[in-house]
Amino acid sequence: MSSRRSRPSSSARITDEQIRDLMSKLQSVLPEARLRSNGRASAAKALQETCSYIRSLHREVDDLSERLSELLATTDISSAQADIIRSLI
Repeated sequence: MSSRRSRPSSSARITDEQIRDLMSKLQSVLPEARLRSNGRASAAKALQETCSYIRSLHREVDDLSERLSELLATTDISSAQADIIRSLI
């Protein structure tokens, strides 16, 4: 059994043009990338920024969930309503 990865067929291959297009789209949704004057970055840099941005979004969601839980604990809503909201977190 070979340890080499099988290569995709030529019809399933992603072209350099498609990669450039995908990288451009990815960079367009990253806040840091949109602020760059030249608008171009290496693929590695764009992927690093994407990972960092996703991690920061996860932290923000965790923080907001914690704050919402604290608010629910101190408000006068019914326990059934609070349970529904907690199940959505």
